[in-house]
Amino acid sequence: MSDTEKAYKGPERVFSGMQPSGDLHLGNYLGALINWVKMQEDWECVFCAVDLHAITVPQDPKILASKTREIVAAWLAAGIDPKKNIVFAQSSVRAHTELAWILNCTARMGWAERMTQFKDKAGKDAERASVGLFTYPVLMAADILAYKATHVPVGDDQKQHLELTRDCADRFNRDFNAPNFFPIPEPLIQGPGARIMSLKDGTKKMSKSDPSELSRINLVDDGDTIAKKIKKAKSDANALPSEVEGLEGRPEARNLVGIYGALADMTSAQVLAEFGGEGFGKFKPALAELAVEKLAPISERMRNYMSDTAQIDVILKDGAERASAIADPILKQVRETVGFVSV
Repeated sequence: MSDTEKAYKGPERVFSGMQPSGDLHLGNYLGALINWVKMQEDWECVFCAVDLHAITVPQDPKILASKTREIVAAWLAAGIDPKKNIVFAQSSVRAHTELAWILNCTARMGWAERMTQFKDKAGKDAERASVGLFTYPVLMAADILAYKATHVPVGDDQKQHLELTRDCADRFNRDFNAPNFFPIPEPLIQGPGARIMSLKDGTKKMSKSDPSELSRINLVDDGDTIAKKIKKAKSDANALPSEVEGLEGRPEARNLVGIYGALADMTSAQVLAEFGGEGFGKFKPALAELAVEKLAPISERMRNYMSDTAQIDVILKDGAERASAIADPILKQVRETVGFVSV
């Protein structure tokens, strides 16, 4: 830990967010939501539907608003308590965009150019991508630093962005001779279910953007749909091994075992101790039963929340007010530090 990290004396706070685009799926639940629910018992948490990030690529405005409410419904259904935590939409708190611009003016082009996710999302037509898609890791830094968050839950695909956030915080502190103004946020490493793969291809991460509905279990799926998708999931002809080493070179088997373990709060070794030597004809029905048991109640609660979006809007309004109460004084200090005139 650096001297800067040791010297920061502010409150410890967690910030995390999800984009309201596409349907939330099993990978989102096991990779993030299940950890968020555990986190709220021990941390002051700020959970944000990052709709500003969503518009870095084209969105239908009506669908975006609906998806923002839907993603919050999923959080509530999974067990996030909006009274204990701050739950809000990113665009409702203006500190995010103003701080992003200030950090854009201290961040370096080379930092943004190193971000591999831009290359992945822009593909071969990078010159036609939005400027926002290129600079959104700086907006992500602003999301975190607007609350002086000290910890951020991250998966493998976000570690690089958190490093940029740390660079942005350190650069601001040094450029404006404001030591320890921003904390240098630390990663909270995700649990064992952090990387759930496609049900159709065990080498690819489960994704909202996959054209095949059978590649993922959506949180809005009912029990019958969940069971059907597990039944149709790609596997192989061999029996499950008794040891974890036997999953080497069997990505689909490894994925299904990992899903079972994450849902049952078991290690892969424990799952194989129970099912080793069994074929998928026995394992898949057991996995389907477990998935329905764990996910169907969440799906039902989520649909109930979505049937009354007014209650979601009340939660979002309250969350935005509470988020602004933290971010606005921090932004005021940033403005004074930078040298902006306050009138």
